[in-house]
Amino acid sequence: MQLSEKNCVPCEGGVKPFTRQEAKRYLKQVNGWFIIRKEIEKEFKFKDFKEALGFINKVGDIAEEEDHHPDIYLHSYKRVKITLSTHAIKGLSENDFILAAKIDKIVE
Repeated sequence: MQLSEKNCVPCEGGVKPFTRQEAKRYLKQVNGWFIIRKEIEKEFKFKDFKEALGFINKVGDIAEEEDHHPDIYLHSYKRVKITLSTHAIKGLSENDFILAAKIDKIVE
């Protein structure tokens, strides 16, 4: 099953975050994301501010559906950087890659 077809599972802690090797395996299943410390991150560029805001709203809808919330940075009026990690475990989990895959589908 592709990551974009899965759903995030509630995480209250008590599990270990992915090792760097595990994260790299999952990273191959998403497009253009990078591991930065204990997070994954990707920047998106849009034609204007309105399009960037529309994207952010779509990401927000998916995040609410999945109950997994990214950090979202809008800068330079048309660039959006998304950062994902599983806060409860202070690192990466499958949920981060599921949400990344769903976010990628927005811009396909």
